[in-house]
Amino acid sequence: FMSLQEERTKIFKDVYRGKVPKRVPIKIEFEPGYAIEYAGHDLRKGQLDLALMQDSFDKLAGGVNSDTLPVKYGMDASVLQIMGAKNYVMSDDGVLQHPEINTMDISEYDDYISDPLKFIHEKVMTRFHTNLDTKPEKRAITLAKAFSAFNERFYEMMIHSEKVIAKHKLAELPGGILTETPFDFLGNALRGFMGIAMDTQDVPDKIEQACLKTLPLVARIGVTENPTIDARCDIPLHYPTYLSTNDFEKLYFPTFKKLIEYLVDSGMGVNLFLENDWIRYIDYLQDLPDNIFLEIENGDPKVFKEKIGSKHIIAGFFPIELLRSGTKKECTEKAGELIDILAPGGKYIFSWNKTPMGLGDAKPENISAVTKFVRENGVY
Repeated sequence: FMSLQEERTKIFKDVYRGKVPKRVPIKIEFEPGYAIEYAGHDLRKGQLDLALMQDSFDKLAGGVNSDTLPVKYGMDASVLQIMGAKNYVMSDDGVLQHPEINTMDISEYDDYISDPLKFIHEKVMTRFHTNLDTKPEKRAITLAKAFSAFNERFYEMMIHSEKVIAKHKLAELPGGILTETPFDFLGNALRGFMGIAMDTQDVPDKIEQACLKTLPLVARIGVTENPTIDARCDIPLHYPTYLSTNDFEKLYFPTFKKLIEYLVDSGMGVNLFLENDWIRYIDYLQDLPDNIFLEIENGDPKVFKEKIGSKHIIAGFFPIELLRSGTKKECTEKAGELIDILAPGGKYIFSWNKTPMGLGDAKPENISAVTKFVRENGVY
């Protein structure tokens, strides 16, 4: 006899190893803001008060019937305030907004390529955070406060998350980690969307060099202390669908592929979030190592299943817009449609196509109806 927690753990381990599990695993995730509102707390207070956030994690995990912990501790609002972050700003109603920030001028590529870590430490950090743009001694004090607050809060939330997993009998898997592809790091952290778009036309050779220099940094971040296929490295793929196929092939894919190969060779499991519709690049996914977990936002699930369903693990496609505005019947019918297409032969995990940010993004009653349906009908 296998307990519920043992069953939930095993179905994920089976899928990650290319085995057909007992049933379709359910891996639905929400931003902390959704959990806070779901629990009935004030959004702004809930992001600053760890007790409220912990209560929110518990209530959401007990209510949505995911097989895994449905919410993770991420950007900490209090730490961002200590640093004076400009790339994450909390609005008056508590929503964490992500304004576009440019921390490197096009003329500074050579400086970055010469010594990326030095450039990040001396230029990028101070341009991202107003409270670090000061005298060295004050900067050191601010960094010490921020690291201390983060470590204390991170440790508390990790301990609490373990308790929530045990209480609600969720899959017990090693903690994962997050990194970026070299190109996405350049765009997100240094040049901004408009900057990197212009750079592909003006200085493509500099992008190539910068990506190669960035690769060791993002690769090192993507490996946990005790790497295992069950400890997943999450990588959101932000820029590919905005690039021409030629730019993707020349500027994005080479270091992206090397990153994935390094993570897999290091023993890590890899989760890729394919933003927008990746149908244009579907053949490139064949060149990656086997059993990569692909969370796909948009596209034709039949085509993805046909072309890469025997090589990679497929998830996503379920539109959260339907959770927001559809009926229970419409939501369960969509879930059934995706199960029929993607489940045969295994290598399928049920998930949303995007992460709900706040309670208005997904009705709790629709979520309950969908997870109940998938649990009862997602069998092989």
